Amino acid sequence: MKNNFIIYTDGGARGNPGPAAIGYVAFAVKKGGALQELRRKGETIGTATNNQAEYRALIAALEYALTHTPDALEVRLDSELVGKQLRGEYRVKDKDLKPLYAQAKLLETRCKSVSYTLIPRELNKDADREVNRALDA
Repeated sequence: MKNNFIIYTDGGARGNPGPAAIGYVAFAVKKGGALQELRRKGETIGTATNNQAEYRALIAALEYALTHTPDALEVRLDSELVGKQLRGEYRVKDKDLKPLYAQAKLLETRCKSVSYTLIPRELNKDADREVNRALDA
């Protein structure tokens, strides 16, 4: 049985930049496609923009996934900018995002297979809940 993961990631800032947080929910894909929740995490990251928070959430999720050496990792996120940059559809122009993009791509090289799936915000409620829980604490 392959060791496949799906991770939902989200980042947010109240103000842009402003107080920011990251969130992710990680699942192992079990036999028959059932999902087993492995971890749910939300934490504040200080002051950041929404896009910086989105990247930092992705980086935290990749770091977590790598502790399990997945055969395949699907990252589901609702940030069009970050998702399309990671898939090579958009260039990274923002100087503050370039190092975060580079860090994410470096972590990606340590995975056998990584894909990025853009999902509507309403399908990312669990990761969003982790962001807001951290910001409200």
